[in-house]
Amino acid sequence: MSDYDFTDISPNSDEEAVKALQRVAKNPFLPIVSKFLFPDQPFNTLRHLLLGISSVEEFQEVVMSRVIIAAITRSSSGFSYDGFENIKSGKTFLAVSNHRDIILDPALVQWTLFNNGMPLTEICVGSNLLTGNRMVSDLLRSNRMIKVIRGISAREMYLNSKTLSAYIRERVTSGASSVWIAQREGRTKDGNDKTEQGLLKMFDMSGQKDFKQNFMDLNITPMSISYEYEPCDIRKAREMLISRSHKYVKKRHEDIHSIISGISQWKGRIHLHIDRPLTEDEISAASACDKNDRYQSIRKTLDDRIIHGYRLWKTNYMGYDLMNGTTKYSDYYGKEDLEAFKAYTERKMSKVERSLDRDALRKIFLGIYGNPVTSREKEQN
Repeated sequence: MSDYDFTDISPNSDEEAVKALQRVAKNPFLPIVSKFLFPDQPFNTLRHLLLGISSVEEFQEVVMSRVIIAAITRSSSGFSYDGFENIKSGKTFLAVSNHRDIILDPALVQWTLFNNGMPLTEICVGSNLLTGNRMVSDLLRSNRMIKVIRGISAREMYLNSKTLSAYIRERVTSGASSVWIAQREGRTKDGNDKTEQGLLKMFDMSGQKDFKQNFMDLNITPMSISYEYEPCDIRKAREMLISRSHKYVKKRHEDIHSIISGISQWKGRIHLHIDRPLTEDEISAASACDKNDRYQSIRKTLDDRIIHGYRLWKTNYMGYDLMNGTTKYSDYYGKEDLEAFKAYTERKMSKVERSLDRDALRKIFLGIYGNPVTSREKEQN
């Protein structure tokens, strides 16, 4: 029995999920979502599905699997994955993934597991997504969501990190559930996928053994997800540019709009790579380092694995060449591809206010696509 109270951060129970999904079914916004996901079905299709749910598992099987298939069909040219052999049946793991889209990243991991008859993970999601919109909160908490509390004092953050660390360790090491968590707080907005060192310290907080065994017990499994066309690309570029001059303050419901845009925006091809778990040799090498250097070593291993597993598309090579004024990767795309991508860039830029510096905005936008190529170059050197 744990000394921690996990009530505030743990996912909904079956009973809580049923009540929450009944509330969602009454939301006046639901028919719009239903019509996008199921355009050939009656507008109340999603409502009827939700009202028939009796457990979290049934919600995954009956609703979420159909929602993900619909999203892939409606807003992409296909989803692929590899490395599934690195997930062993009956062995729970801690998935550490890059983070490009609020909802789709973990949802696609869940769909991959579901499609292969494997138990689904619990998902770490920031508490900022649970405030101000009961519908989103109900859906997430009923979707195996672990609440990561944000926007609190340093003291409260420390205490909550200890609780979160203990919860993750208990779920993984007991075999109760695997867990998915992003490598950093918030989505990557500049195309550079980097693990926060504080995340690794959080993992270690709850360990009762030495550094090596504390990390070995978690069976950390790196994952990389890549989109041919980045979800919310211009929103990310705009936020990055504004943040350079002053603190960016999100508008009310901005996260909700990002969720909807992420699901509905055209994404081209999508790929998920599941890498092998961190090895004993890698963790032993980190354990031999001094103090914070241990975490830096684990961090570098995770970053290299995630970058190496990231699938590069034509858009990435074009973004790199355009932002650097080169033709270095022109073998990966044609002239028509390049002209189409330039037009796509300008079309996206036209959607934000003209008062923003266009050259700076364009450079950030191209970096979202080009920086993964730069990261790959560094990883290979």
